[in-house]
Amino acid sequence: MGTRLVTYPEKTAWPAPAKLNLFLHITGQRADGYHELETLFQFIDLQDEIEIEVVEGGAIERPEGPEGVSEEDDLVVRAAHALQRETKSQLGATLWVNKKVPVGGGVGGGSSDAATTLVALNYLWGSGLEMRQLASIGLHLGADVPIFIAGHAAWAEGVGERLLRVAPPEPYYLLLEPGIHVSTAEIFQSNELTRNTPKAKIRGSLPAWGRNDCESVVSARYPEVAEALRWLSQYGDARMTGTGSCLFLALENRARAEQIRSQLPDQWRGYVVKGMNESPLVERLRKEYSGVV
Repeated sequence: MGTRLVTYPEKTAWPAPAKLNLFLHITGQRADGYHELETLFQFIDLQDEIEIEVVEGGAIERPEGPEGVSEEDDLVVRAAHALQRETKSQLGATLWVNKKVPVGGGVGGGSSDAATTLVALNYLWGSGLEMRQLASIGLHLGADVPIFIAGHAAWAEGVGERLLRVAPPEPYYLLLEPGIHVSTAEIFQSNELTRNTPKAKIRGSLPAWGRNDCESVVSARYPEVAEALRWLSQYGDARMTGTGSCLFLALENRARAEQIRSQLPDQWRGYVVKGMNESPLVERLRKEYSGVV
């Protein structure tokens, strides 16, 4: 990627988009306890915003972030410290996390925030790491972080680190948020979780028989998710993303998505979003390097 002259800009804003798992198969479990996956990631235009101000002296602070997440536990703070350790940078940063993406919904909000922090600070600090190096750092923060760093829709294998760039259709989706937090660790530790789904014969495309292997476990443990899934399924092939709790339904146009959203029961929240095969973070970084922001 190359280094650049650090100029300590004023506070700048960086996008951190959400994602959907268009399917999620658990194909095995490794000796270290991690699960082997096959999944297809696509970004959506629902996003958090990370505001960053570079500071001298190496301090990392996060004055504003997601409710209920302490500063030391926030993935953006952990990401910044991880980049500091890797690059031995003497610079620091103040980070403001403006949340729009549901927390604990399986849409990758925390992982995306961490990825954006790594990509943005790598640029702002002039660290000069390549994307593969940032992805290696990010994998220690969360299995989904590398996909957000790569910035393109991808077929993922392993624990999510082996990526093949793909270009699925970019429909509108109705994203339904039941309003509860699902523990990823709880779902992956469940005895009821299917861990032997056969691997796809053709990599890189959405399997006709594709499903989310976590969906039945989450539905059994969280009745709110099961109820929301039943409601959304009356309009088409509704699915859960990640380990939940958010659900999605692909639709032919925005008008149809808005029509269904208008009928949502009051206890749920709905978003009409667009699928994106390129992350807005890629375009943001491209503009920075071209000098046009």
